Amino acid sequence: ERVSEVILDPDITVEQAVKLRSLKLEAFRVNNAFRRYYPDKKIFSHVLGYVGVADEGDQIIGKTGLEASYDDLLKGQVGKRTIYRDVKGKTLDEKVIAKAKPGFQLNTTIDAGLQRFFYKRFKEQLNHLNRTSGVGIAINPQNGEILSLINFPSFDNNEPAKYLNSHNLPLFNRAVSGVYSPGSTIKPFVALAALNEKVVTPVDEFYSKGYLELPNPYHPDKPSIFLDWKAHGSVNMFSALARSSNVYFYIVGGGFAETKGLGIDRLQKYWKMFHLGKKTGIDIPAEKVGFFYTPEEKEEKTGDIWRIGDTYNVSIGQGNLAMTPLRLISSIATLANNGKEYRPYIAKSIVDERSNIAQLNIKKKVLDYSKLEPIIYEVKKGLRDAVSKPYGTARWLADLPFKASGKTGSAQFANNTKTNAFFVGYAPSDNPEIAIIVLIENAREGSINTLPIAKDTLWWYYMNRIASKKNE
Repeated sequence: ERVSEVILDPDITVEQAVKLRSLKLEAFRVNNAFRRYYPDKKIFSHVLGYVGVADEGDQIIGKTGLEASYDDLLKGQVGKRTIYRDVKGKTLDEKVIAKAKPGFQLNTTIDAGLQRFFYKRFKEQLNHLNRTSGVGIAINPQNGEILSLINFPSFDNNEPAKYLNSHNLPLFNRAVSGVYSPGSTIKPFVALAALNEKVVTPVDEFYSKGYLELPNPYHPDKPSIFLDWKAHGSVNMFSALARSSNVYFYIVGGGFAETKGLGIDRLQKYWKMFHLGKKTGIDIPAEKVGFFYTPEEKEEKTGDIWRIGDTYNVSIGQGNLAMTPLRLISSIATLANNGKEYRPYIAKSIVDERSNIAQLNIKKKVLDYSKLEPIIYEVKKGLRDAVSKPYGTARWLADLPFKASGKTGSAQFANNTKTNAFFVGYAPSDNPEIAIIVLIENAREGSINTLPIAKDTLWWYYMNRIASKKNE
């Protein structure tokens, strides 16, 4: 009778193994086996993922992260042997049917030094703010390589089972699965649409007195008020991006007085052009897609018609508009790269047991709007001003050793009682090597809390990846 071996416990201690072997039980076998160990634990866990026993059978397979995406390459080929035993379970003979073959090694795009620094600096800032959740991603705009991807809270991927019931969801990959309203980080795309559709020129000005007031046909004595975060005075496209003026983007997005504005259809046309409602196609599992509701979808879901206030809200990244942090920074990287988008990816090549290297066949360029480069150039000037001008919301980064560009953002949620804080940016401004997003959930004071992380991480990148090359 042929009987298959069944694994009773895949994870016994050395002491247990010695004791079991000393008993010399014929029906039992104690085998040595390789076990995956992750020395950096929480720092790389959402990139690498972890392994576990398959739902069916007893093989160890990749469950999340790169472990899951490239399981077929990493696990190799399982060996087979036939064991002959007598009725008492005593082994009479063994024959190897197929030798086990090792899997490939995987080379990645992750910059380990950058990842470690980014994680450490992010954790320090969260501790300082008494916050627990956030996302950090760094990407090379010129080719789509993910240089760093971190999530908070994180988990030790040597012991993932410990976190299954954690209330703050450390196993959840917020970078690719979390869907957030982008706040003011959407404004560069609104500016691009308004310029290309000739709604405004870069130097056309609107006046922000701190709010926009619309007549309310239902309550004439109670006009509708749409707030700016401060009174900015006269702003054009450059200073509106630098100052993050809401009133300017209400007007170019939804229209006001004699200015017609883009309207929701043209806004969504450009968001679709830049893939804001699509997955990026990154090579780790569980990527989610964001959304932006059409007027018809809003009415179907809520029973309420689309109003100009809805257009105002989405023009500043609030309301019926959301996306993943990865989607957002990938699209910002497209602007940084003058309209050319590359699919984000992490696995670069594989190495066999003889150290032969094979590049993975990855479709990289997925979008090319370089025809819009003159318009993108104007938008990028506004993003540079956000850092370089004394009134820029990202002026904290002005003394970096290279030119940086960026956009801050704050998005309210939970009935406007909490705020997620964003920074998106890239450097060097004229030839970007790195684009970065920092997102802190429920950040209290808003986007200013993201800037120390972004600044120190970009500074580290310059000193260790740009200046070091100049000194070679």
